[in-house]
Amino acid sequence: MNLRSASLSILVIGLALLAGTANAQGSPQLELPRIKLTADMYQIDVQLAQTPAQREFGLMFRKRMPQPEGMLFVFDVPATQCFWMKNTILPLTAAFVADDGTIVNLADMAPQTTDSHCSARPVRYVLEMNQGWFAKRAIKAGFKLGGKPFEGH
Repeated sequence: MNLRSASLSILVIGLALLAGTANAQGSPQLELPRIKLTADMYQIDVQLAQTPAQREFGLMFRKRMPQPEGMLFVFDVPATQCFWMKNTILPLTAAFVADDGTIVNLADMAPQTTDSHCSARPVRYVLEMNQGWFAKRAIKAGFKLGGKPFEGH
């Protein structure tokens, strides 16, 4: 391999690595742990966003999400939780959930916006689902979700 071929190979590898990094930054996080929650007779398969980085990234860049799936954001202590939709393509509804699984309030959120949507009182959990999922099932504030995070409360 001559010097020109070696330089060209290094340039190609470097460009491929840069392209991979740029793509990874615009890719959704799909490998988070999953658990099942229940909403009456409905089962929900949720990804758990438990660390600050996982919660901050959330459902950004996700192009589609099956109807019975969502993401449960888990915080260490109850607080007023506020969410926005920067870099989030899907229209979502956030359910702000108390420790015992009771939905405190719901907020429909438009894609690609920085409008703040907050819990009506301090909560540790926020469940994001496709917009309309809760409404189609007549699930409103006061409804109690089931599942491991809410057991013992």
